[in-house]
Amino acid sequence: MICVSIGRTRHKHIIAEHARLAELGAKLVELRVDYIGRSIDFGRLLKDRPTPVVVTCRRKEDGGRWAKSEDERQKILRTAIVSGAEYVDLEEDIAASIPRYGKTKRIVSLHDFEKTPADLEDIAARLAAKDADIVKIATMANSFADTIRMLRLVEKAKVPTIGICMGEAGVLTRILACRYGSPFTFATTSANRKVAPGQLTFEQMKHLYRVEEITEKTKLYAVIADPVGHSLSPLIHNAAFEHDRLPYRYLALNIPKDDLAIFMQWCKQNEAFGGLSVTIPHKEAIVKLLHQVEAAASSIGAVNTVIFDRGEALGYNTDYRAAMDCVEQAMEKRWGPDEKLQGRSALLLGAGGVSRAIAHGLRQRGALVTIASRSVERSEALAKDVGGRAIPWERRYESRPGLIINGTPIGMHPNIDDSPYDRKYLDERTIVFDTVYNPEQTLLLKNAREVGCTAVSGVAMFLRQAGYQYKLFTGNNPPVDAMRKALKKATSPINYEVDVEDENEDDLLDD
Repeated sequence: MICVSIGRTRHKHIIAEHARLAELGAKLVELRVDYIGRSIDFGRLLKDRPTPVVVTCRRKEDGGRWAKSEDERQKILRTAIVSGAEYVDLEEDIAASIPRYGKTKRIVSLHDFEKTPADLEDIAARLAAKDADIVKIATMANSFADTIRMLRLVEKAKVPTIGICMGEAGVLTRILACRYGSPFTFATTSANRKVAPGQLTFEQMKHLYRVEEITEKTKLYAVIADPVGHSLSPLIHNAAFEHDRLPYRYLALNIPKDDLAIFMQWCKQNEAFGGLSVTIPHKEAIVKLLHQVEAAASSIGAVNTVIFDRGEALGYNTDYRAAMDCVEQAMEKRWGPDEKLQGRSALLLGAGGVSRAIAHGLRQRGALVTIASRSVERSEALAKDVGGRAIPWERRYESRPGLIINGTPIGMHPNIDDSPYDRKYLDERTIVFDTVYNPEQTLLLKNAREVGCTAVSGVAMFLRQAGYQYKLFTGNNPPVDAMRKALKKATSPINYEVDVEDENEDDLLDD
């Protein structure tokens, strides 16, 4: 079950938000009364409430906003209990001072905003001993190892336990909480109203990840990156899984470079994980952590897809296939069905994982590849691998290639006013391919179309590579229309959510 945290300063806003959340399907909400700027009236807050509630009044040192006396805070918590709140959240040091009364269940909690302590089991035992119906431990994840320890704690707990790792590294503990045995997990009303680091929105938890339906039989997939917040892969893959009625979920996990090895080891040992999409900065580093890599991916030196099979990790590269599909389709449109890449000049901007895949495909088809990136060393290394040539970034305008491909993130949301190639140097005879897919119409592509170039959007490549991944993940042909519809909806400029009573606070659901 998802518990949605409401942190508003006025009673009428809390009541309105509570009613709205209930209409959207929320079954439990947390009333963060420490946010209220005046006298707290439980008569108003709890009267005719549309769902059960958890009442929390958090001190500043515990991550809350309470600024008045401790005696008054504890009085408020006692009043919540007497008023019949379904749950009340009590920190460890005050739990013994507030006795059980009526039917209100006691959540005894501890928060650590700096680290995940080594003695999680001892902490859980201490909290349980405070007459706890539910133990809640929320700590800051400083590595993926912290996330693993927290999930194991919840799984083995004898008293119902909510174990949350805060921060980006701990998102998995929120999504998989109930699968591992937590009575509920927490979400926020919108991205603008997070009351704890790393919280996902109710919309994401309820509809994107459908966390309440995740069971031990649910197969898990994920995109791993650092950062990962911009990824739209969960939207299209989860839409595809739902369309095909598969009991699978696709997550977005922020995995720093230093955590990649331990994360991969955990996935290999975890039968729930079926596969991964891999993006910046892991496409090359992950190769050495795999048991087997397909020939094309091995030649490229970069992997964007991993399949877990009986404890082994197998690597593939669907960027390569997707990019070449897009290039060949554009060539046919521009130059006719009989034209080939053989002997044609191609300027590749960037020397990262996606650029390596594209360079490999261009080389196989006999193109004359020139590489320009902001890292001379990476450009030269890639040029050497594919038999091309490297030029300094500043010299990218000196030639007039037949094909320009942007493999950099320049122009990606939110930097939509940037372009890796100035408009005045574009030639109408050129094919311009931008691998950036958010936004779909980048400044580079807008300029290319205005000049008269044949423009290829990163959306085309993104959907193709995702379709190839879907086939590897499931063995099924991808439901392309469902995937395209989900992507279009996500990248639409009018796709935003407006907070109740705050119509000026537009909240993008997912960047």
